[in-house]
Amino acid sequence: MRQQIDHPDTEIWVSDCSLWEICLKWESGKLKLPLPPRSWVEQQRRAWHWTALPIARSHLFRVTELPFYHRDPFDRLLVAQAIEEDLTVATPDPWITRYPVATSW
Repeated sequence: MRQQIDHPDTEIWVSDCSLWEICLKWESGKLKLPLPPRSWVEQQRRAWHWTALPIARSHLFRVTELPFYHRDPFDRLLVAQAIEEDLTVATPDPWITRYPVATSW
């Protein structure tokens, strides 16, 4: 996975859904970061040169069309975004591989 991410032709997208989950987990104390999310995420964006993937209505509608394999709403939204935008999800989660979405890990 690291070789794929580090490859110069790899375009990295990070969903606003993931950023929302980071913020919620940090706020609840379940995620420790060296800086508050606003600063840490921006630092990571600059370091990894990733592009933000906003949540669109089409992504939300696609969630309702997915089989209910996965109970986590964040993961379901990530799958919907990947399907809508023809992206690959980087995950080791075996439940996500049940969806018609490209995965890598």
